[in-house]
Amino acid sequence: MTASDFVAVEAEVTRRGLSLGRPLVVLDVATSTNDLAKVAAKDGAPHGSVWIAETQSHGRGRQGRAWTSPPGENLLVSILLRTPCPPSRLPLLSLVAGLAVRDAVALALGDEGSDRVCVKWPNDVLVRDAEGGSQKKIAGILVESTLAGSLVEAIVVGIGVNVHTRVFPEELASRATSLALAGAAAPSRADVLVAILTALDRDVPRVAAKGLAHVHDRLVRACALSGKTVTAGDVSGTCEGIDLEGRLTLRDARGELVRVSSGEAHLGHVG
Repeated sequence: MTASDFVAVEAEVTRRGLSLGRPLVVLDVATSTNDLAKVAAKDGAPHGSVWIAETQSHGRGRQGRAWTSPPGENLLVSILLRTPCPPSRLPLLSLVAGLAVRDAVALALGDEGSDRVCVKWPNDVLVRDAEGGSQKKIAGILVESTLAGSLVEAIVVGIGVNVHTRVFPEELASRATSLALAGAAAPSRADVLVAILTALDRDVPRVAAKGLAHVHDRLVRACALSGKTVTAGDVSGTCEGIDLEGRLTLRDARGELVRVSSGEAHLGHVG
């Protein structure tokens, strides 16, 4: 797969009337598409600009973890948003991006109406094995922002979706998957990108302005952790979903409801 995969994206986003997806820059190699987007934002790049890399030399996810991808196989993209947004609502945009990616992956798999594709709080997308077994990671999201005083100047949504990869390193093989491995007949990186841009264009302005209310039902249905024993930080309990503030809710052993606003969640009791 090559950069020509994306040649028709700008025309399609124009046809759909989207504010995202133009200009679109496709590079053979980048250190990190998020880094490119942040530098370009400082230089005045417009809302909706998109950077794609065929491979990244210093790709990263949350907590500074490396994100590696064979050249040309997957969707590595960063999208610049200049959407007015109170800083307090920035964490919600990771969930919105997770929903957008979840819906794009489900569409590619023909599973839009099922619960096979889920969002793992706060920013991963998982797919259950076709046989109904374990959930594996297919995508990750990293949202970064720049502030000017108390105002959000720019938001960069970095997304990595495994599309064509069929062989993962041994340390990832048991917990990672791709559209090709999950059963998509002819996965298209361009189609996945356009679906993500369409959802972000629709949902980000509403959530930035008014919070999660209009996507909350979808988010609750898509939550990968609901009903499972989860540990987040020093709290363990049964997950009861995600609240309107974007917090993970856990019912602990004493029956008390604990709301987790940041960090990571792990299945089971940890420690």
